[in-house]
Amino acid sequence: MKSESKSQHVGKVTHHELKQTLGTWQLWGIAVGLVISGEYFGWSYGWASAGTLGFVITAVFIAAMYTTFIFSFTELTTSIPQAGGPFAYARHAFGPTGGYLAGAATLVEFVFAPPAIALAIGAYLHVQFPGLEPKHAAMGAYLVFMALNIVGVQIAAAFELCVTLLAIFELLVFMGVVSPGFQWSNFTKGGWSGADTFSMGSFHGMFAAIPFAIWFFLAIEGVAMAAEEAMNPKRSIPIAYVAGILTLVLLAIGVMVFAGAAGDWTKLSNINDPLPQAMKFIVGEHSGWMHMLVWLGLFGLVASFHGIILGYSRQIFALARAGYLPEWLSKVHPRFKTPHRAIIAGGVVGIAAIYSDELIQFGGQTLTANIVTMSVFGAIVMYIISMLSLFKLRRSDPNMERPFRAPLFPFFPAFALVAAVICLGTMVYFNFLVAIVFAIFLALGYVYFLLTRHQREAAPADVLLEE
Repeated sequence: MKSESKSQHVGKVTHHELKQTLGTWQLWGIAVGLVISGEYFGWSYGWASAGTLGFVITAVFIAAMYTTFIFSFTELTTSIPQAGGPFAYARHAFGPTGGYLAGAATLVEFVFAPPAIALAIGAYLHVQFPGLEPKHAAMGAYLVFMALNIVGVQIAAAFELCVTLLAIFELLVFMGVVSPGFQWSNFTKGGWSGADTFSMGSFHGMFAAIPFAIWFFLAIEGVAMAAEEAMNPKRSIPIAYVAGILTLVLLAIGVMVFAGAAGDWTKLSNINDPLPQAMKFIVGEHSGWMHMLVWLGLFGLVASFHGIILGYSRQIFALARAGYLPEWLSKVHPRFKTPHRAIIAGGVVGIAAIYSDELIQFGGQTLTANIVTMSVFGAIVMYIISMLSLFKLRRSDPNMERPFRAPLFPFFPAFALVAAVICLGTMVYFNFLVAIVFAIFLALGYVYFLLTRHQREAAPADVLLEE
């Protein structure tokens, strides 16, 4: 009888397992691909409040936060290589409630980022096909890439690597094409919140621009959610993370400076397609370069969109497997071994967000800006909980195997933690309505969490915790 029970238990666990197929290059492709759409759009909204020079300072501060965060976060990822990522780390450190907060915040980040990217895909296609409604194109993108993610992680990761390489190539081409018109005076004119000289008001703009600087790097931590599908996570994930953040920092600086120096940057500060519009300054509207950028520029958006679908699906899968969401969401496709129900569930929420102008377009910001801000709120809360988890686990579980240890501990994680707290405070101040909506999401989720304790008690044991 005991043997039968054990056999049934093992069968239940394997029913919730993912397939280990990802190598180092594929993980690097996911790390960069998750984020690279941030080089194509979103960041330029920061110019509207901070100006170009003010936004440079904001972006450097955020780049420092992400660099120290990734070096610290990698310790958690390699020590606890689970699909839940931050949810798993916080649950180890602070128990079920900590796991809920981290999981819910990560879910908001990864479920709300794809609609913003899908809308940008629609905007890029609209440039090429003026009769195409951007929202319909965005929904079409969801359907195509949800299907691709369901077919299999190996195929999805190979596709992700290819489009990421093409996206990087395209950003380099963009910089090369606009470089003949490069004028530093274009970049610096009105660079301090619309003024030519620094003033106290510039600080206001720099703090208000924080969400859009974060968008440069948002979601790189999503590699953690592919950890269960990595063939050698303790070696490959640190390489993917470190190489990924260095790649993204260099690209962010290049894209921002070359776009701003190409012409009147104020015309790029509140749109979803700043790179094609910046290229218009140099080559004109009907140039072949212009059409090439629109088509190849889609690769960057597609890379992030596709990668984040992978990320949100694994987060939903992990939360459902642990009993934090309905158990049926943790089912793996019998043939493709992918969390197909989780992929579809996140897609339904994202498509609803795309068509929810009246609900999401408030506070004087565009639909895209509010979606970006909501996603960033989730990310920042998750970063704070993750760094607190790192400090807690160093004390409570000093003997845990740590294949990668955060360098310059405790200074790197402390800087990342303090910077994230500063970001959260300023974001609440400048985006109070979005903050309230975010808090409502967390509160409603917490009520569900309290009412479903039986789900977590009945959830299958986590194999990685038992080994």
